[in-house]
Amino acid sequence: MGKPDIVPPRMSTATLNAPNSGEVQLNRNQIRGFWAAWGGWALDGMDSFIYALVLVPSLRDLLPRSGIPATKGNIGFYGGLLFALFLVGWGLAFLWGPIGDKFGRVRTLMITIVWYSVFTFLSAVVTTVSQLAILRLLAGIGIGGEWAMGGTFVAEEWPEDRRRAGAGYMHTGYYVGIFLAAIANYAIGTRFGHNGWRVMFAVGGLPALLLAWVRHGVKEPSRWKKKVTIVSSWQIWRPFAVLFSKSLRRRTILNTLFMLASISGLWAGTVYVPSAVTALAEAAGRVGPAAAQLASRATMLVAFATILGCLLMPWLAERLGRRGALASYFALMLIFVVLTFGKVFYMGPSALPLFFVCLFFLGFGGANFAVYTLWLPEQYPTECRASAFAFSTSFARFGGAAITFLVGAGVQHYGSLGIPVALTALAFAVGLLLIPFGVETRGQALPA
Repeated sequence: MGKPDIVPPRMSTATLNAPNSGEVQLNRNQIRGFWAAWGGWALDGMDSFIYALVLVPSLRDLLPRSGIPATKGNIGFYGGLLFALFLVGWGLAFLWGPIGDKFGRVRTLMITIVWYSVFTFLSAVVTTVSQLAILRLLAGIGIGGEWAMGGTFVAEEWPEDRRRAGAGYMHTGYYVGIFLAAIANYAIGTRFGHNGWRVMFAVGGLPALLLAWVRHGVKEPSRWKKKVTIVSSWQIWRPFAVLFSKSLRRRTILNTLFMLASISGLWAGTVYVPSAVTALAEAAGRVGPAAAQLASRATMLVAFATILGCLLMPWLAERLGRRGALASYFALMLIFVVLTFGKVFYMGPSALPLFFVCLFFLGFGGANFAVYTLWLPEQYPTECRASAFAFSTSFARFGGAAITFLVGAGVQHYGSLGIPVALTALAFAVGLLLIPFGVETRGQALPA
């Protein structure tokens, strides 16, 4: 499969700032701040998916060192456990919200990026499964905070008529990062034998050094500056109290439940794509580097499809509303999680081409996360916006961690990942039932 063009022409600095039907042009701070947020989110995606790509080789190496046989069942069980711990760390990232509201979006954004980069890099030198588990937990805390800070910055700093597109553009960063992780694994990780997974973690920690250049000169959004005298006098936990005030409590709970559906399905589902492709490839006699390269290609395909879904999101959100856009992506995920893992996966290695076709639609549906980048900031005032974003997108991951652990246990029980992963489609069914109760913000300006 050839390498697709993953950076749409419209995302260049020149075209981001090109006049279009009277749109307000972006200033230097808006453009540079966008690339800081986008770059951090791309590194998030790269970091998050590196472990998915090196799951099998890392556990094959570390489990025997920890006195545990590296059987398929144990790899599935401990793989699910480490994913769950990573999600617990991401869940704890809700703590960054009040910090961002009190001390600023840009400053907190950079701290989160440095945080997860350090712990990803250290994962390259672990010698036991427990050490890797601790570092993935810590890395998750930083990764979860970056999305909230970057999404809040773009929503507040971009002009009203541009921020819908900005939300879609920014969220492509995560999946470009996944694409980069797949390229790195294809070109680097597979060439270092049994130490390839260590090289991948080392690579995942290095790019954050480049963000110092992007960060230079980026100022806080003017919306936040206008409220700084208010939030600076608040106690650090005050924004959470506002989130659960009478006027905001219902939407906060619903947003968290929507996110729980997304996390349960996406993390417990598409994260297992490399493992599923590896299993099918090995069954077809393609082992070692050949299987790893095929898994990387599958990851590239999923990421590319999700980027397309992110770019379509602003149009869908205007045509169908925020709730309608989220429902469309949820329905697509519901159908293709069941079809891909419940049916095609069990058709054997001859079904690999069909499996790849299903992965495209599964990836496209994964763009449901881009809806939150647009929708969440529209529901909350500036003084608690970062906290609302961080809480809704991070706290739900505690539930996602539990479900991911159950998937790992299911893999161990069934001796296969197909049925346990297919069952995660139930989360999207529940999400579809809840969407009509969410607040619709189409046509409304960002709250002051």
